[in-house]
Amino acid sequence: MANLYSTELAGEYTQPKTKPSAPAYGARSRRYRATVTLASQATTDNIALVRIPAGSAYESGCITSSVSLGTSVIAIGTNAVHASNGQLRPAAVHTAVDSPQAFGTAAALAGSALAGDTVIYLTIATAALPASGTLVIDIYASNG
Repeated sequence: MANLYSTELAGEYTQPKTKPSAPAYGARSRRYRATVTLASQATTDNIALVRIPAGSAYESGCITSSVSLGTSVIAIGTNAVHASNGQLRPAAVHTAVDSPQAFGTAAALAGSALAGDTVIYLTIATAALPASGTLVIDIYASNG
């Protein structure tokens, strides 16, 4: 039977021995919170949520809304361009009310540390956001 290791732990069992990547393994986790007051933001709007510092690695995200976003399709990612956003949360509706929903793509979770400070955006792809309510988005990132 073969012994297999995760990418992060493989260096612990090779010669010369290497330490796991600090931003992704055994690092401190930080929460970056963005609170958005819903006010019929249009499909042409981009909302800058948070700025993650260089050297951090994306861990996960959580979205909570006080109201259903109805047919509004939203994406969360590092680009303020609708066509290429969604690296962290692909474009989809969010109808859960006061029920936190985790998000994060495998590619983002397995990605390396950020080379520079990175702004995370919410883009609205279809239908304006509701006229009232509160949207809370937490982004979790680690750094060594």
